[in-house]
Amino acid sequence: MKMHLAWPGLLLAGVLAAQSPITTPGTEAIVARMSAAQAESRAHLRPFAVVRNYKLFGKEMQTAESEVVANISYEPPDVQHYVIQKVNGLGLGELIVRKILENENDILTHQSTSDISAANYAFSFLREEILEGRPCYVLALRPLRKDARLLRGTIWVDAASYLVHRIEGQPAKPPSWWVHDIHLVLELRDVNGMWLQTALQSTANVRLLGQHTLISRDTAYRMSGIEASGEASSAAKISSAIISSAP
Repeated sequence: MKMHLAWPGLLLAGVLAAQSPITTPGTEAIVARMSAAQAESRAHLRPFAVVRNYKLFGKEMQTAESEVVANISYEPPDVQHYVIQKVNGLGLGELIVRKILENENDILTHQSTSDISAANYAFSFLREEILEGRPCYVLALRPLRKDARLLRGTIWVDAASYLVHRIEGQPAKPPSWWVHDIHLVLELRDVNGMWLQTALQSTANVRLLGQHTLISRDTAYRMSGIEASGEASSAAKISSAIISSAP
């Protein structure tokens, strides 16, 4: 009789154990796993090329003031080339696009000093959050030095893969006297087996220029001999860089 009474107790214990919440890893463990995931992701990078379309708008978003098309090629681990293929409208659009691409090249050639790692940042755990259907750990970033390549802000780390889905913040140091109050949002996704930045939104105050919005779209890409339309791929994300200043 005692043995029969014991079984319900064992079943109840099993149910309670199954319903116990999963313990969230500590901040150091999340950062260590994130760094390992980033290293593994970089090991899977392979050469690719993308055609990117940029449109520059003024305060009124109805008509683009400038349109720029750039061919961008990347070779691991740190080589990126670009060619401006077409420019229509104001020369300001080409000027801004060239500056963006040159900044990307600078970051690539200084990856160790711009990585999201314990060498460059102090991290603190903020919360858990669902981002586009994926459970994420949200961490605060505090740069360890004033460097325009580093951001003060927040990252969203996938709770399963430990890859960074989203980065948001402000540069630790203004890149120029002309630009201040910059706010960046970077989105990262899987693109044919590679973890790449696929979207950008940037807001800033730029002296004398007034409010402008730059929108970029990946229209086509090539990877390992495969060509595809950007709109048919996860790489086809709209990338917005909003540049604004007080009138």
